[in-house]
Amino acid sequence: MDSIPEMDSENTSCFSNISSTSINTTTMSAAANSSSSSSSSTPSRYENQKRRDWNTFGQYLKNHRPPLSLSRCSGAHVLEFLRYLDQFGKTKVHTPICPFFGHPNPPAPCPCPLRQAWGSLDALIGRLRAAFEENGGKPEANPFGARAVRLYLREVRDLQSKARGISYEKKKRKRPPQQQIQSLPPQPGAT
Repeated sequence: MDSIPEMDSENTSCFSNISSTSINTTTMSAAANSSSSSSSSTPSRYENQKRRDWNTFGQYLKNHRPPLSLSRCSGAHVLEFLRYLDQFGKTKVHTPICPFFGHPNPPAPCPCPLRQAWGSLDALIGRLRAAFEENGGKPEANPFGARAVRLYLREVRDLQSKARGISYEKKKRKRPPQQQIQSLPPQPGAT
């Protein structure tokens, strides 16, 4: 088994700061621009966020009991990390017994828990998956791409969709309009 370099200790933080350093949904649009800006001298917002997320996950592994090395990290550890991050969430997720379950804009406060939004978790996993491979991990051994992680994200998406009354339909790609080529009938006398 190839060894995977351990994570940098630069920019790691205590878990009390994890909410401000690890989850940022505004970087999703920067993902498309990351390849074009990687040749420039300053890293893009996406690259900076990916590095912070990678360092935060590394700190999580170091503080884990017992401490974990990246090479021994599995999808189960990634799920444990995602559940841990829920305590820093800012999205109200109504429980099925809440009178506002299924209402996108509840008229009054309720005691339902705050959680990480599905979109934030999805973006985080995407960045960590890319960072794992950039730091020497093999794609087939990537714990962030594990089936259990994909199923967990789908479950979170469905639960939050029902709780808030908002569907997360996959956006359909717009296809470019096709040019209609009319075939002309052969001209009489033309060979």
